[in-house]
Amino acid sequence: MKKLLFFLLISVSAFAQIDRVEPPFWYAGMNLSNVQIMFYGKNIAFNEVSVSRGLVIKDIHKTENPNYIFVTIDTKNIPPTEVTFTFKNGKKSFVKNYSLKVRRENSRLRKSYDSSDMIYLIMSDRFANGNPNNDSEKSMTEKANRTNPSGRHGGDIQGIINHLDYINELGATALWATPICEDNDENFSYHGYGQSDVYNIDPRFGTNDDYKKLSAELHKKGMKNIMDYVTNHWGWQHWMYKDLPTKDWVHQFQEYTQTNHRRESLNDTHASKIDAEICSDGWFVKSMPDLNQSNPLVLNYLIQNAIWWIEYADLDGFRVDTYPYNDKEGISKWTKAITDEYPNFNIVGEIWMHNQAQISYWQKDSKIGAIQSYNANLPSVMDFTLLDALGSVFNEDKSDYDKGMIKVYENFTNDFLYANANNILTFAENHDTNRFNDIYKNDFKKYQMAMTLLATVRGIPQLYYGSEIGMSGNKDKNGDANIRQDFQGGWNGDVNNAFTQAGRTEVQNKFFAFTSKLFNWRKSKQVIHSGKMTHYIPENNVYVYFRINETESVMVVINNNPVKQTFATNRFQENTNNYKTGKDIFSNVIFDLKNDISIEGKSVLVLELK
Repeated sequence: MKKLLFFLLISVSAFAQIDRVEPPFWYAGMNLSNVQIMFYGKNIAFNEVSVSRGLVIKDIHKTENPNYIFVTIDTKNIPPTEVTFTFKNGKKSFVKNYSLKVRRENSRLRKSYDSSDMIYLIMSDRFANGNPNNDSEKSMTEKANRTNPSGRHGGDIQGIINHLDYINELGATALWATPICEDNDENFSYHGYGQSDVYNIDPRFGTNDDYKKLSAELHKKGMKNIMDYVTNHWGWQHWMYKDLPTKDWVHQFQEYTQTNHRRESLNDTHASKIDAEICSDGWFVKSMPDLNQSNPLVLNYLIQNAIWWIEYADLDGFRVDTYPYNDKEGISKWTKAITDEYPNFNIVGEIWMHNQAQISYWQKDSKIGAIQSYNANLPSVMDFTLLDALGSVFNEDKSDYDKGMIKVYENFTNDFLYANANNILTFAENHDTNRFNDIYKNDFKKYQMAMTLLATVRGIPQLYYGSEIGMSGNKDKNGDANIRQDFQGGWNGDVNNAFTQAGRTEVQNKFFAFTSKLFNWRKSKQVIHSGKMTHYIPENNVYVYFRINETESVMVVINNNPVKQTFATNRFQENTNNYKTGKDIFSNVIFDLKNDISIEGKSVLVLELK
């Protein structure tokens, strides 16, 4: 009897159970029709797999870990249906149903974000708490603790939905929220970049359905949803890291090796192999295992996950974290697979470098990348060199050879390096930098100059939540949490409610009113979205440039000099010959273009020419 019981226990333990299926379902009619489905369960690989008639299994891949089996099926020309997989081990068998769902109409040709948009970036945990009931989810390790600056505070998807009218009123047309998939780290999980499950929204933010609802609500208001996607690493609490499909699913070293962050080594013709390898394969931090995109299983998993989210949540674009840290060839294939599926889909990569040639190397069809026969296939990059200039320029009252507005001017003189200079993300701060209003001590005039610049130059402007009400913070002195503070009014009991005019202070309303007027004006200005830019060498710290198309012309004057400046307009005849006057969008004052123009110190003019 004991022998029989022992045999039964062995048989049960050897008999597979399916704990996870990823992707959990797929869609009919996809360009990516060969779908690699990962089945995970105890000893699943001991089974033979078959599929219901009408479908073809193209490949069955088993790894050194018997708890995984990767089954590739061909869904081409298969209508939406329920598929049945049969798993058989000897005389024992079981089945698992799998769905091919209906795609949204015109899903493939969905419109993405572009230079006509203004992107509003929020820290998902710090914007607004719309559902206090999910603040301390039982299944998650870290609970809400608003008294801890680096803890979870309770911001969530419902909080974002509740305040979409505010974001719309501000003039934003697209939303970028920091990662919201599950991050079960015991500390600092609020930022979301150490994900533990990439097919499920963190329950402290809401549900998958909530995220799909966010997209739907944004679309009702003519706005777009941009997902913050992480290809380079996961969190050390990711369920798969605890039971790796293959040893090389993540990069492994004999001892912990952190990236050297020398991103320039990845295209340096003189770089040693070890330097480039550590940059790409080294871990970002100890709690973030570095994914190996050169492993075809990993790469395919990431491609399918990204496409699944686009289709499921009806997304309008991606921002990709730490883009150059990935395997160069792997990330190029990942990006191309997405844009092959969605030809209009925009993806901006975080290329945090301080040289335009280095940044432009990573943009799709880059002339710089072509020198090394490399194409990252990445449509958009981030203008970190402009960020560098904006971090100091408005404190430089004198226009020396390399000081003052000449720094901004020189940033744009290098646009010839970019394959598409108009598809570049421009910004004065984000969730990883010191707050603009901290750098400039909440100087409203300097804020006006920066925002006017972002709103009127080429590219896609991005605004970080709270800038529009004067929020400040310094990470160098006070840590990352200081630049990621709670938005006032996002929590019950907040003294201020900065989401409303009545709830804002006088200073906050001053910042908000200017920002809203500027970016709402920008919404309908095609000349700003796609017009040619002509600029003039700054004189006396005054920078003048024009945006021009066949029907409109806008003249922008930024006076970074602390005193009033007067200048002759005949220098700009190349752009003013066909016009007589210019009306300032802020004051409605009309300027005669035949006469000299005067502008107060540390101020701006945006003139619509007539």
